[in-house]
Amino acid sequence: MNDFRYFSPTEVVFGRDAENKTGELAAKYGGGAFVVYGKGSVIKSGLLDRVTSSLEKSKVRYTLFGGAQPNPTLAHAEEGALKAREFGADLVIGVGGGSAIDTAKAIAHGAANPGIPLWDIWTKKAPLCRSLAVGAVLTMPAAGSEMSDSAVLTNEATGKKAGINTDFNRCKFAAVNPALGATVPKFQLAAGIADIMMHTLERYFIPESRARLTDEIAEGLLRTVIENGRAVLSDPNDYDAMCEIFWASGLSHNNLTECGRGKDFSVHKLGHALSAKYGVTHGASLAAVWGAWAKELYRDCLPRFCRYAEKVWGVKADDPECAAKEGIARTVGFFASIGMPTSLRGLGIEPTDGDLRALALDATMNDTVKLSRIKPLGADEIERIYRNAK
Repeated sequence: MNDFRYFSPTEVVFGRDAENKTGELAAKYGGGAFVVYGKGSVIKSGLLDRVTSSLEKSKVRYTLFGGAQPNPTLAHAEEGALKAREFGADLVIGVGGGSAIDTAKAIAHGAANPGIPLWDIWTKKAPLCRSLAVGAVLTMPAAGSEMSDSAVLTNEATGKKAGINTDFNRCKFAAVNPALGATVPKFQLAAGIADIMMHTLERYFIPESRARLTDEIAEGLLRTVIENGRAVLSDPNDYDAMCEIFWASGLSHNNLTECGRGKDFSVHKLGHALSAKYGVTHGASLAAVWGAWAKELYRDCLPRFCRYAEKVWGVKADDPECAAKEGIARTVGFFASIGMPTSLRGLGIEPTDGDLRALALDATMNDTVKLSRIKPLGADEIERIYRNAK
């Protein structure tokens, strides 16, 4: 088992009507809350009213900032940071899914660091030494941003999408009401299920480290998401199944499933390049390329792929290669069964040869970074994965 540091400080209030606890939770972190949300669904559903009523009840002053986008943008976060400073915010609360919460994190960093360009923080040109407190009111299971140390932004000016990992991204609290998932559009719910699985898979396929308990947690989480993912897509009012998916969302990305093993977010790098260029849904982009990524690498990590096939999918085979290939096929088949694309064409895009090369260079930072813990993948190998995913 590798050495590791595990830090998960988020206070999670989980269950029906959890959003009504927002004011009580926010009051612990100061008197001014900057509330970030998306494009209006939280208004139509009455959720935003419940959140603001809770803030008023706890005597927390607040202001609202809408417009968070599915792939959060730098310009919107910079605008929010300016307004949060003008308001005198002590706390930024994201109300929605991962996009609203990631936007809230970016606003918190920008508001606390006036004079430092936010993209310089994001690209590590400037150190992040302080931030505002961040809270979350979660509306859909997907990104796991409610408990993670990560956040993602897209720089529209350069067409680059990048993530940043820091303990300042850790939400102080998360109000999680799984009943809210019943109104999430089916495609978005399926994309969220794919994203939850991928956060776990990106930590699972790490060679040459022994971490049995972490493996068992990851495998159990994956089996739970597969079973209950089918259930909630069949009946979004299945509250118990929705609870399992919402809880898996947080646990899949709070670093629990990497303890003693580490992580490798190479598939995310491929997906981020696609989202930045084409604006496709994040979880869908991951499902579209995972099969090609796995076929590129499984022979170099055969024992892990065999274990995955057996523990997650129940595959029994005497031939390790057959077992590994069957595990990959069942994963791709599951993505297809829940309506996720399993190819670039399924994403609705048909990149040219030049586009594929540009995507590979984006994913590898102009071929200066090798992806994958299994074996190094440069721009040529990443281009081949994109090509095989067509």
